[in-house]
Amino acid sequence: MISLTALTWRILISVNLKLGLVYGITGWIMEEGIIKKLITSLKCSACGQCYEVGNIEVLGHHEDLWFLSVFCPSCRSQYLVAAVVGVERAPEIITDLTEAEMVRLRDAGRLTADEVLDMHSFLKEFDSDFSRLFGGE
Repeated sequence: MISLTALTWRILISVNLKLGLVYGITGWIMEEGIIKKLITSLKCSACGQCYEVGNIEVLGHHEDLWFLSVFCPSCRSQYLVAAVVGVERAPEIITDLTEAEMVRLRDAGRLTADEVLDMHSFLKEFDSDFSRLFGGE
């Protein structure tokens, strides 16, 4: 048994994931494997080594708040991690485009490198008035 007072707390706040949801008895839940994989991107504050999945133990969670125990095999440090892990939601789109304009632009395709270079060359040599160019006068 490890004394909680001997461990250092590391707190992670508001980590967003796009993957890792499974449907359980109580609804959509985050998979423990995805949480462990996320924690492997952290580095030990004592020696700088990344944690390994096998050295991460999920102690429990309630909704988006997860508690984990992590062990660094390089320097033998052990930490408790409290992480708030939420599912990323698509941002609200705010635009003055009409639905038809959005569809036309979405379906227009990507710019090619040649098109970007052509515009660069045009703007490099352009010495006129944009209002006149776009019909403002």
